[in-house]
Amino acid sequence: MSQEVDATRIPELQAVVSSALARARALGASAADADASVQKGLTATVRMGEVDTIEYRRDRGLAVTVYFGHRKGSASTADLRPAAVELTVAKACAIARYTASDECAGLAEPQAMAREFPDLDLDHPWDLEPEQAIEIARACEAAGLAVDPRLANSEGASLSTQRGVQVYGNSHGFLAGYPSTSHALSCALLAQSGSDMQRDHWYSVARAATELQPGALIGRRAGERAIARLGARRLGTCRVPVLYSPEMARGLYSHFLGAIRGASQYRRASFLLDAAGQQVFPAFLQMQERPRLPRALASGSFDAEGVATRDRELVRDGVLDGYVLGSYSARKLGLATTGNAGGVHNLLVGGAPAASDDFADLLARMGRGLYVTELLGQGVNGVTGDYSRGASGFWVEGGAIAYPVHEITIAGNLRDMYRGIVAVGTDVDVRGAIRCGSVLLEGLTVAGE
Repeated sequence: MSQEVDATRIPELQAVVSSALARARALGASAADADASVQKGLTATVRMGEVDTIEYRRDRGLAVTVYFGHRKGSASTADLRPAAVELTVAKACAIARYTASDECAGLAEPQAMAREFPDLDLDHPWDLEPEQAIEIARACEAAGLAVDPRLANSEGASLSTQRGVQVYGNSHGFLAGYPSTSHALSCALLAQSGSDMQRDHWYSVARAATELQPGALIGRRAGERAIARLGARRLGTCRVPVLYSPEMARGLYSHFLGAIRGASQYRRASFLLDAAGQQVFPAFLQMQERPRLPRALASGSFDAEGVATRDRELVRDGVLDGYVLGSYSARKLGLATTGNAGGVHNLLVGGAPAASDDFADLLARMGRGLYVTELLGQGVNGVTGDYSRGASGFWVEGGAIAYPVHEITIAGNLRDMYRGIVAVGTDVDVRGAIRCGSVLLEGLTVAGE
């Protein structure tokens, strides 16, 4: 097989998938799907100016799922040669013969398959030699360490680049694939003053290397964030407004997505059970899924089942419009798939202009309270919505940051927290599948000393 990882591999991977599907039919499967991929990548990490690790990655894989009526079997392999493909299909068929029948199991409906495949501009290879990666990471770390003499140690700076090609096909006749890339640069530094030691980091990720933030900026940002945390204090227990940074706000919305995904709904294990059509957020808040944004990190013209993705208003004027469904969970709920097998595609969170502010305005609007820049632990109950997370950040007085705080806990219930959103920020972070700005919530319990 070719050693290249680019669009020229698509016909080859299509042949692998087609062979797997044909073999499944020959063995008696009533339906089947297969996903074949090849990937390569390079990661270079530098710590205190010295090379820490250099890692090459070259992966390939095939995953096959077969159906005998409503009995399902799956198998996978990292070997794409014909004999290995045949053996993998045979294993999947053997497994299916022993599984219980599930009337909801099966491929997504034929009419839901994607028919159009626009170029989403996801493939931007970076022909990067290890020496170049090392120098970029080294310069990034050096820029951070130069911010302040109290930055005496580092967890390192890392540069990674990855390119992959993926092809999905099923027995409905669907067969499509595309190449894509992802590049990232990060830096984590340690600040120390006496016995006080604090850590912080910053990073950038993009489809195209030209859209990464400059390494010097990333290093300086990591250094400034670490220095700002020196002298952190604990707080007494209080109930105050809380402002989440964009990176932390993304987690709040992730809990929401977890509660409205199909599996949580049909298992009756969600604090937002049967919430479609209900007011979940304030009336100014909107959530839109935009799967086909050029160069976005979560773009795709079809989901993990070949279902066409589409623009969608997930939350309209604070009201939940529907759930996040693949074909299986949709059947369990008596609904239709929303093209979300594998997750959401570019969820944009925003608000009406009157309820959207830049960061300075959000601080002023809060007046006195807690600005959260880091969350710790996994204290979220997806069934009840009870929320309790360790946190650190900054205390705000008079609409301005006063001093850093740590070793505190934020507690509340997600249903109340969502309804208690006061404003969302225009400082949108695009480094993930959820694109959002800072979010200001009315009073939450903050526990410390």
